[in-house]
Amino acid sequence: MDAQRALLDELMGTARNLTEEEKKGHKELRWDGKEVCAFYMVRFCPHDLFVNTRSDLGPCPRVHDQKLKESFEKSSRHDAYVPKFEAELAKFCEKLVMDLDRRVRRGRERLAQEVEPAPPAPLSAEKSEQLSVLEEKLKNLLEQVESLGESGKVDEAEALMRKVEALNAEKTVLTQQPQNDKVLMLAQEKKMALCEVCGSFLVANDAAERTQSHITGKQHIGYGMVRDFIAESKEAKEKVREEERLAREKEVEERRKQREKEYESRSRSDSGDRDKYQDRDKDSDRYRERNGRGNRDGEREWRYKNGRDGGRDRHHNRSRPRSPGRHSNRRSSRSPVHRY
Repeated sequence: MDAQRALLDELMGTARNLTEEEKKGHKELRWDGKEVCAFYMVRFCPHDLFVNTRSDLGPCPRVHDQKLKESFEKSSRHDAYVPKFEAELAKFCEKLVMDLDRRVRRGRERLAQEVEPAPPAPLSAEKSEQLSVLEEKLKNLLEQVESLGESGKVDEAEALMRKVEALNAEKTVLTQQPQNDKVLMLAQEKKMALCEVCGSFLVANDAAERTQSHITGKQHIGYGMVRDFIAESKEAKEKVREEERLAREKEVEERRKQREKEYESRSRSDSGDRDKYQDRDKDSDRYRERNGRGNRDGEREWRYKNGRDGGRDRHHNRSRPRSPGRHSNRRSSRSPVHRY
């Protein structure tokens, strides 16, 4: 029933059972209409893949209708229209991926930038003087600690070591340079990674839960479907080109074999004719040897019997009647008269 209903919808339209008043406000939709989404008919519509993501394409400007899709799948023209619709979808997906790959290249270049720390700026004269005083104090304290340690005065040595540590901390603060905010930001970005499928930035070595959440997200799955469809489309095109190439090679090979077969057939025919004429010539030579090499009348008789020159002689005889007197005189002039 569903197949029959779909066939009637295709032939007579979905409004075939409406009244005239109802038909006035009804706009007939067919799966091959321009206002119907061809992408939705064959595979998927890219506008549905990235809803509420950074790659959201917005709503599709064409109609998505499940009943029209079912009608298309049951239509007798389904197989004829699928390649056309898939080619249009592949072209749209290739443009999407081209734009995405451009963003991926920019992100990869951004992450590949090496953050080189700037050389430390020279200390001011005031800080240099303070640093010299601190170093002198540290030197004196370390000498005292060493002397107390040798004398066995451990408590006094430990007290001086605490002063040494305080002076070292003060020295570190004095020599430490303030870092640039841009350098800190780039150094932080070096800890980021880039997803090659959807172009999203990820935290390197992030928790497994966050990584899994990204992989199962709309944007990653959507671009994965788009890339898989493009690869499938290219593979199908390559397969068609390969089949066409093999068909052309097979046709060329068949033509070559046909030419060789015709050439061999002609060669056998010509060889048979040559053998036939050679056999006739051998028979003629044997006949002349038996009846004398000078007996031309005998040879002419043999040729007449074997059909070699019989046709020409008979035609000659019909076209020019012989005269007994004339031919007898010619023969008498050529050959001597034998008396018996």
